Amino acid sequence: MEKGKAVFILNPSSGKEMAESYRAQGVQVLEEMGYSVEIRATEKEGDATAFAREAARSGHALVVAMGGDGTVNEAINGLAGESDRPDFALIPLGTVNDFARALAIPLDPEEAIRRLPGFVARPTDIGQAGSRYFMNVLAAGSLAEGVMDVPAGEKTRFGTLAYAGHGLQTLLTDEGNRFTVTHDSGKWTGQASLILVALTNSVGGFEKMNPDARTDDGMLHLTVIKQSKLPGLLKMSVSLLLGKLQEEGAVEKIRTARVRIETDEPLACNIDGDEGGKTPIGIRVLPRHLNILAPEPTEGE
Repeated sequence: MEKGKAVFILNPSSGKEMAESYRAQGVQVLEEMGYSVEIRATEKEGDATAFAREAARSGHALVVAMGGDGTVNEAINGLAGESDRPDFALIPLGTVNDFARALAIPLDPEEAIRRLPGFVARPTDIGQAGSRYFMNVLAAGSLAEGVMDVPAGEKTRFGTLAYAGHGLQTLLTDEGNRFTVTHDSGKWTGQASLILVALTNSVGGFEKMNPDARTDDGMLHLTVIKQSKLPGLLKMSVSLLLGKLQEEGAVEKIRTARVRIETDEPLACNIDGDEGGKTPIGIRVLPRHLNILAPEPTEGE
């Protein structure tokens, strides 16, 4: 059965440059699903956004992005602002792959491609920060700035441990920043090392950061990490692994559909792993904005 046109966007540099090895399998599966496939390989920043936007405007039925969180974010930025949005699918090849984790998409690329015909189109929330869209998390604070400095080589070699190591080093020496966070239920003001505005349960590879978050709940899940020294950080790490971070006194948890983050001095924000503007910044959720091919959700997912 002919399903229409699909554009297959791949980032050749993702996954230790393994994207090319999955190209043929991806094309074969998509053609077996009934799509006419066009392949677009990224060469520079912004290519995935341009390819996805072109696909939406030319009436493609499906956009598939194969790469890391950065490639997926770019593709979503090409789709989210369009009035006619094709279905979207992702094949994870990155270091963390939080969005794939949240949607229960296999982290093994070969398995993700093989199972693609059995996936369903799931209406999924997207975040908007200024003119940028994101699918997973916006981070603001000294810790977010420190994570942006992780060298690409360390990400490839050590994965999530590279982020954790740089993050811990930053937290131990951080004096924090003064934030004003205005949300649907009020306002929070105080010193903090990090503020996370997440759409999903998985942040930085930690799948219990927001254990109650759902990809279609229409909410932003905020985590405010106040200043904390080593003993507090160790205790906080245990709570994170147990999915009980909300019980920590050094952590403030907020659920809201809109939020505005302000600081005394402009502070760089990290959006889905890359630099994305500065404070002050307004953020909102776009409920069920994209249809994303993923496994049928289980109860409570």
